[in-house]
Amino acid sequence: MSDKIKKSKEEWRDQLTPSQYKVTREHGTERAFTGKFNDFKGSGKFVCVCCGNELFESDTKYNSGSGWPSFYQPANDESVDTKEDMSYGMVRVEVLCKKCDAHLGHVFPDGPQPTGQRYCMNSLALKFIDEDGNEMTDE
Repeated sequence: MSDKIKKSKEEWRDQLTPSQYKVTREHGTERAFTGKFNDFKGSGKFVCVCCGNELFESDTKYNSGSGWPSFYQPANDESVDTKEDMSYGMVRVEVLCKKCDAHLGHVFPDGPQPTGQRYCMNSLALKFIDEDGNEMTDE
């Protein structure tokens, strides 16, 4: 993807709430079962709270029981990047917004078909846009 969004820490802090900043820019994680979008069932799309890049369609969301909103596939090839994450003594695959490098969550190989993937996202990293164009964030 060309035209990556680059901002200073101060610019991101001015744009985001402290909780959104902690998750998306400092690779934080919200506590399980606390995010607004964990049990959310609206119809529309989920975009990056930092830059508005489309990440997931609501029809790919499912209840994984993990405590975080889970999806079985990204919206398109321009949605997310992944990289190895070896923090906290674990080996995981981190999911980042392809447009602005925001930390979104992690992906695991234990999801439903057709992909077998579980994109386990932080609600704080997402903004939901319904079919009428109304927006909702976790905060």
